[in-house]
Amino acid sequence: MLAKRFNVLGAHSLAIIACLIMVIPFYLVVVNSFKSKADASSMSVALPPTLHAENFSTVISAGKLGTSFFNSVLYASGSTIIGTLFAAMAAFVLSRNRSRFNRLLYFFIIMGIALPANYFTLTKVMQITALINTRGGIILLLAAGQIPFGVFLIYGFLDTIPRELDEAAIMDGCGPLQLFFQIILPMLTPVLVTDAVLSFLGAWSNFIMPLYYLNNTASWPMTLSVYNFFGQYQANWNLVSADILMTVLPVILVYLLAQRYILSGITTGAVKG
Repeated sequence: MLAKRFNVLGAHSLAIIACLIMVIPFYLVVVNSFKSKADASSMSVALPPTLHAENFSTVISAGKLGTSFFNSVLYASGSTIIGTLFAAMAAFVLSRNRSRFNRLLYFFIIMGIALPANYFTLTKVMQITALINTRGGIILLLAAGQIPFGVFLIYGFLDTIPRELDEAAIMDGCGPLQLFFQIILPMLTPVLVTDAVLSFLGAWSNFIMPLYYLNNTASWPMTLSVYNFFGQYQANWNLVSADILMTVLPVILVYLLAQRYILSGITTGAVKG
């Protein structure tokens, strides 16, 4: 009995330490974003003596966050829609036609979850297709990076949808596209929301792809704007903190609003894959 209590106490202590590791940096960013330059220079945990909300307006104008915010929304939303749709279509075909070739193809696709990107080859492809330094090119790159995990997640969820439903729809005259878009796709809503939210968060936070393939500052997302802003205002920790807070806040809000969908989609689909 005593050993069990020690195990519970140890588990709770580790959970508290993990929470503190996550929460303290975010707390520092929040409190220092409302301080003056002198008060924020030490990045202390003390509350600001006076709230300086003008830090955010300064960041928006100096860091050009309006354009960067639009770019981030465009890249994250566009890549999420394309990646989720193509992942669902691929997972449906691979799940319903489990030949040896399709099984190998499935494993080949999901290897993309773990394997790193070959940026040398990718750069050549982007140059040949004239997609380098374009918004469309970044959207396609982010979408392609999301597809392997999306296929893995949706593939497992499709096992919960009975094949008899497909057969009944085909007997009623549904073609392949009608079957997928009118019958199967609406039933994939939980896992599609999960994949879409995770893809959106990943695309919003992506730093490497825009850094390598966007040379025009007008096309930069918020992650690159923060990087550039820090280089110019690294002595102004109050402004840097405000910039970071405005960048991560949309991600936090999206995650909090969709948290239950993420958990339900992962627990329903992943264990079946």
